[in-house]
Amino acid sequence: MKFLKEGKDGTLLFIHVQPNAKENAIEGIDEWRGRLKVKIKAPPVEGKANREVVKFFSRLLGAEVEIVKGEASREKDLLVKGLSEEDVRKKLGL
Repeated sequence: MKFLKEGKDGTLLFIHVQPNAKENAIEGIDEWRGRLKVKIKAPPVEGKANREVVKFFSRLLGAEVEIVKGEASREKDLLVKGLSEEDVRKKLGL
C-alpha cells in the first residue's frame, strides 16, 4: 500500500488531513496522492489538529505515534513506533 512504508523504527503512515470535521474518522484512501484520508475535529490552529491526529492514531493503533514531516501541512508523515506495516494495516482494517 502506497500510504505505508516499513522502516527500522516502525512504520511510516502517510496521511492527508481534513480539519474541522464533525468527528475523527478515516475517510478512505486517496489513490492520487498515495495517502490515507483522515477527518479530524480539531481546527488547524496552534497545533490543535496535529495533537488530535497523534492522539487519534495512538489510540487506534495502540502504539506511540509522532509526526515526522508536515506539521504545517495537510499532508503529514507519521511514524508508528514498534509496529510492522502488516500490523498497522490490520489495525486500520485495510
